Amino acid sequence: MTDILTEGLAQLGLPTGAAPRLAAFADAVLEKNKVMNLTAITEPADFAALHLLDSAALMSIAAFRGKRVIDVGTGAGFPGVPLRILEPDFDLTLLDSLGKRVDFLREACAELGLERVTAVHARAEEFASAHREQYDIAVSRAVAELNVLCELVLPLVKVGGCFLAMKSVGSNGEIDRARGAAGQLGGRIRGTRDYTIPGTDVMHRVVLIDKLRPTPQTYPRPFARIKKNPLQ
Repeated sequence: MTDILTEGLAQLGLPTGAAPRLAAFADAVLEKNKVMNLTAITEPADFAALHLLDSAALMSIAAFRGKRVIDVGTGAGFPGVPLRILEPDFDLTLLDSLGKRVDFLREACAELGLERVTAVHARAEEFASAHREQYDIAVSRAVAELNVLCELVLPLVKVGGCFLAMKSVGSNGEIDRARGAAGQLGGRIRGTRDYTIPGTDVMHRVVLIDKLRPTPQTYPRPFARIKKNPLQ
């Protein structure tokens, strides 16, 4: 796996010296996956490309150094942990609603010696009530519709910051449906960046959403209301 990561990082123009630590994180995820559902991708080459290099691609889209970053719905730690391995100079919050995943991330980050990482067990809409507009950059690879994600994530982002939502290249309709929601929450969809994951023919997309104004205090709503009546 290290060789695949080294080659892929080189193609992305990123430091190849991070490959061993990325491989060590992969080993931790795959070992834990034997007793807890963290990923359906278990073949090492696929894991390296579709999780680690996919996450690493964000490094060419935003500057993380010196920022406060939150990964909403981080799951097994993607994209947050690979970003943190690649760039040591930023503060990272890993947010997930499942306590067992958060426990794993705390253990894995400690074993890897990753500093300035906080793993939090909370729902995004509840976490936002005490952490409004505290982050320069929010990232998410969660599977929720983008208009739902905007309501969960944008309240956490500072004015002048941005939300990077990782989506498929077939997400045009989803993006169009989210434009009104982003506007109501103080954001604006600036555009998209499509990229091919190194070593594969898989193309993914990042939706770039700028935070232009403070989010009204009425958002985010309780998740049941968000799900029942998403912003349009």
